[in-house]
Amino acid sequence: MHSPSRKEFVSLTFTGSGNYNNKQWRRQSCWRKWKQLSRLQRNLILFTVALMLVCGIATYPTVTEHFRGLTVVVKEDEGHVLKLVIPEVLPESDKQNQPLVPEPPSEKQKRPPHKRGPPGLQNRLQKKGTGAAIQVEENPIQEAKKADKEKGEKPLVKRGALIEADQATEGGTAKEAENKVAVPAVEQGDHSHEPEFDRLEAVRDAFRHAWKGYKEFAWGQDELRPISKSYGEWFGLGLTLIDALDTMWILNLREEFEEAKTWVSTELSFNKNVDVNLFESTIRILGGLLSTYHLTGDALFLDKAKDIGTRLMPAFNTPSKIPYSDVNIGKGTAHPPRWTSDSTVAEVTSIQLEFRELSRLTQDTRYRAAVDKVMQKVHKLEGKQDGLVPMFINTNSGQFTHLGVFTLGARADSYYEYLLKQWIQGGQKETELLEDYLQALEGVKKNLLKKSSPNSLTFVGELSHGQFSPKMDHLVCFLPGTLALGAHHGLPADHMELAKQLMETCYQMYAQMETGLSPEIVHFNMHEGSIRDVDVKLADRHNLLRPETVESLFYLYRFTKDRKYRDWGWEILQNFNKYTKVSTGGYTSINNVRDPEYPSPRDKMESFFLGETLKYFYLLFSDDPELVSLDKYVFNTEAHPLPIWPSAE
Repeated sequence: MHSPSRKEFVSLTFTGSGNYNNKQWRRQSCWRKWKQLSRLQRNLILFTVALMLVCGIATYPTVTEHFRGLTVVVKEDEGHVLKLVIPEVLPESDKQNQPLVPEPPSEKQKRPPHKRGPPGLQNRLQKKGTGAAIQVEENPIQEAKKADKEKGEKPLVKRGALIEADQATEGGTAKEAENKVAVPAVEQGDHSHEPEFDRLEAVRDAFRHAWKGYKEFAWGQDELRPISKSYGEWFGLGLTLIDALDTMWILNLREEFEEAKTWVSTELSFNKNVDVNLFESTIRILGGLLSTYHLTGDALFLDKAKDIGTRLMPAFNTPSKIPYSDVNIGKGTAHPPRWTSDSTVAEVTSIQLEFRELSRLTQDTRYRAAVDKVMQKVHKLEGKQDGLVPMFINTNSGQFTHLGVFTLGARADSYYEYLLKQWIQGGQKETELLEDYLQALEGVKKNLLKKSSPNSLTFVGELSHGQFSPKMDHLVCFLPGTLALGAHHGLPADHMELAKQLMETCYQMYAQMETGLSPEIVHFNMHEGSIRDVDVKLADRHNLLRPETVESLFYLYRFTKDRKYRDWGWEILQNFNKYTKVSTGGYTSINNVRDPEYPSPRDKMESFFLGETLKYFYLLFSDDPELVSLDKYVFNTEAHPLPIWPSAE
């Protein structure tokens, strides 16, 4: 018998030629494994992959934004070198080589153009715990120029943004920005010690340029919209004009002053059926009129001040005597906002200087009595923490609300300022005001004062229910000036030392931005290993032409005579001219201080740019200590000087 036949097999292995079959086998193997998974497992895997894809797409703009304008930190033996990354941009045409500050026609050909590049991060930071200065690289544009000069090459320049009137106001593409923004070539130059370089005249030129836009496009209205060549109304009372009256007098702009005075005499009427904010109309209109009366001696302004002051008095007709926020000056009625019965603490405690002075001038005690009751009530209230006050107060109960939140920024800032200034105004006799001020400063030191990393900048944060936040509003930059003013009037010397530290911080809020202009809000880094002190959220990058830093620079220079404060102010003025000046007249607030290519103008010139910012610039650069002497006048929170009362009163 024969055994059953068998099939014989030969196994062959091919090397190098079986890639396709191997890949196909792997694909089939993976597919089998996938099919072996349960439906739940497959759904979870698909969901995870989809989530990762969505997150990747969502975070891509944030990542690119983070690296945009990145500051590189290089460690050296002596300390940190902060270096701003500068994009290489070719110079513009010669016709754009024009002065950023316009000159009067008769002198325009006689004076050299005022040009300046954006500032580098400054070399004035101090190491924590030592007196050794941290070495910071000088302006990168200067360094590039030196290198280019040695190589015989044309220097690179960073683009400015003198804004044309037809420029888009909100957003816009990069291509649109390139087409609509005039970009003058700029040069870096230190004019701080050139006797012929007239900084006072530069401020006057800036005012004339702002006034030109207001006069042409917004005369008699509240605010100029310089991009659209139009105006915006708030109260319909000529806010910008009234706010600027004493500025024109101080800057010796008599022609402009006289035309504004004529409007006040013939056109300004408060007999209008309109709601106005008690705080804003007090500090801008009442304060501006009282200040102009004192500077000029013209009774027209006192008469107008008495008229508006009387019309604002119904705000105090509340159950608690804490005033309502809004007043109808035509009907004589007042009310809180629609959404709450609260007023902000800053607003009800920052109208005292003006109403007290109105009582002194008119011999009508009801104005002062109304605002003094507010201060007496706040002095006794519970809910403070080491002298710090909450942000809101109820007009019915007279009690603080939203307890546990403390800030020196918006809604509380000028409460602390007016504690000191009322004490000074009244001849330093009202001890309760001084006690509250000193106690509040101790509360700031204990709860809100911190140091940043890596450069140990002293800053004032916020406290919310025991949790500290390293958030600091630009508004807080009033504090260095207020501290210095107190030290000048005999308060402890360490107030001046703290003022100098905070002044450095406020300056760095400008210097560390790509445009050299400060954002509205910053957050300070406190963690070791941070590469920069200041972070700015996208929503906080706007600049409203605010005065607080320039105000404090004025006080610090007036009391110390340290020239660096003038130089810092000059840098800021040049950057206002560079990034916010509108070619057809006026200046505009901007949306993005981190983008020098297109800072995105907002098409609005706040009245305080003329009422405060330019006034403080002029006083900063003036060598005359008797020009609004700080031994004779105290400024309200809108920069309107009111007299310190004689000791006999």
